[in-house]
Order: sequence, then structure tokens, then C-alpha cells
Amino acid sequence: MMSVNLLNYDADGLAELMTQLGEKPFRAKQLMKWIHQRGEADFAQMTDIAKSLREKLTHDAEIKAPDLLSEKIASDGTAKWLLDVNVGNGIETVFIPEDDRGTLCVSSQVGCALDCTFCSTAKQGFNRNLSVAEIIGQLWWAENRLTDAQARIGETPLEPGGRKVTNIVMMGMGEPLANFDNVVAAMRLMLDDNAYGLSRRRVTLSTSGIVPAMDKLRDACPVSLAVSLHAPNDAIRDEIVPINKKYPLKELLAACNRYLEKAPRDFITFEYVMLAGINDQPEHARQLAALVREVPCKINLIPWNPFPGADYNRSGRDAILAFRDILVEAGYVATVRKTRGDDIDAACGQLAGQVKDKTRRAEKHAAAMEAKPIIFRP
Repeated sequence: MMSVNLLNYDADGLAELMTQLGEKPFRAKQLMKWIHQRGEADFAQMTDIAKSLREKLTHDAEIKAPDLLSEKIASDGTAKWLLDVNVGNGIETVFIPEDDRGTLCVSSQVGCALDCTFCSTAKQGFNRNLSVAEIIGQLWWAENRLTDAQARIGETPLEPGGRKVTNIVMMGMGEPLANFDNVVAAMRLMLDDNAYGLSRRRVTLSTSGIVPAMDKLRDACPVSLAVSLHAPNDAIRDEIVPINKKYPLKELLAACNRYLEKAPRDFITFEYVMLAGINDQPEHARQLAALVREVPCKINLIPWNPFPGADYNRSGRDAILAFRDILVEAGYVATVRKTRGDDIDAACGQLAGQVKDKTRRAEKHAAAMEAKPIIFRP
């Protein structure tokens, strides 16, 4: 039997593996607690598991998360880790500490198969989907790293089952719903009481709007949903979020309402990046207010975060606040996202990682920009 990485298995998969090894399925729960609650990678230390099984696992299995390539700590305490996913590819994972929570931003792909024009990840092109082990491995690695860091500075280490990461946002590199099966398996581990035990309200998946996959997620693993809207009409969204040409706003908003039938929250979060002269005018705010009127929602305005070679400018603070005020006056909960980690390129839209691009997207973008100037839409 080839060595298997146990981080690739959710509860059902691990129980099936135990059966294949001639063990009782309850061993899967024991293993999950050791792996995910205690962060243990050494089978010899799993003392309440039969020695015979530990020997089998030592021979046939491993617990391996991506290795660290680099670590950057921002002035506000945000940490960005570049993790090795082999063959010259690296993914970025971001931890955002706050007084009442610790949020981990998790990647789902090496690069991104979509091509949103304002996003650094999109500019890198696309290599492949991440495995379950590479997705949940980001959380497993972060918990161990944060616990080790706490011990290094003389604080009391976390007790088994204690958590530094309290919230997960699937908002890192990639479109999570384009890697549906592996993302769902990883999120099930995040939610499992024998693993990380997070509530569905504390796990948020962000999508650009792959409508059929949104419907599948509602039935398979409904978590909190954030939708990368970024435009008040199809004309602008077609330009900056190209997936809109396949799933236009009418279809996307209908899918949002369907999702709420089983969602852990009674609202959708609409993310709206603020691009100067593109989507940030008062008329755009009024269009947005009318557009989402039938969807229970809150709106998160995101000051655009620059990156090398970008073709946009961030909206000014006065424009952002005026945009927010129009939405609030229209009856919406509208907030302006606080920018975190921008001094280490860890803020929203800045993750780049290391991508061995299979799409030649950078070359295509360069050629396109020579032929076509940026368009400003009213």
C-alpha cells in the first residue's frame, strides 16, 4: 500500500480507510482528534490508539501539510505565509488577529482560473486545484505555527482543542467553487466536532458567482456565503468580473435567494471593491441599492488594494464614505472593510503566491493592454 496523507480524508473517508486496514471505524474519530485537535503528526505519540494500528500507520500513512517557504508579519500583526505545494508552486495563507477573533484566509487553488481584472491572484494565471490536504493543511499548519509562536514568547501553550483560529474565510487564492469537491471535504473537517468544531457561521466561502455550484453547496455543505459582486450592473461586471458573461446578475441574485433557504445566516454578504472612476460614483450606489433590493444582504465595501502592474486606482475616502451613506440611507447595512496587512501585500486582492501558469495569462494581458486602454464606464 502506498503511503497516504491522512489530511486528505474527512470523517467518512477516514472511516473507510480504517475499514480497509482491518480496523473498526471508531478509530477514525480517535485519529481525527489527534490530527486536527492536537496537531499531532507522529503516530507514536497517539497513545490511546492500539500499537498495532500505530505501526500500520507509520508504515502506510503520513500527516503532511505544505511546508513553509516564507513568513511576513505586518505592522498590524497580520501574518502571511507562503506555503510550498510542489513543482515551483506556492500558495499564500493569511492570519488576521483581532481582539475577539483570529481569522484565517485560506486558498483553494494555485492561482485562479477566473480573470477578475482588479485581482493580483488573477494576474498570476492558473496552475491547478489544491488537494484536500493542501486546503485543510493550511489550517492545520497555522494552528501549529501559532501555538509554537505562543510558546516561544513564554505564554502558556494552548490546551488540546484550544483554538487560535476562530474564523475561516475561503477568500485566498482561487475560486473555491471551481474546486468544489476538495473545498467541501476540507470545510466538513473545519465543521466536524472531532476536528476543528467551527460553526457554520464562522466559516465563510467567497465566490465570484458560479451559479450551479452555489446550488450544490447549499445542499452539500451550507456555510456563510460572500459573493464578489463588485458592480451595480451587467455592463460593468462583464468587464471586471468576466464570469458574469456566463452567469449574469439576474441569475446570480436568484441563486443567492435559493442559497438562503439553507444558509446558517439569514443574509448574503456582497463584497464590492471600490475602483476609482469605474464603480464608485453616487449613481452606481443608487443602482446597487436597487439591484439587491430583493436579496437579504449586507454590503461590504472594500478599498481596492494596489499591486504591481495594476491598471486601477483606489477610490478616495470621501467617495467611499459617500457611497456607503447612500446605501445606508436606502436601508442597507453597509460597512467599509478595514485594510489589514497591506504593507506585506496580504490584503484583499493582493495574494499572488508562486504560480507556474498554464494559461499564459500574463503574456495575454500584456498584449491586450498594448492594444486597448482601460475603459471608464458611467
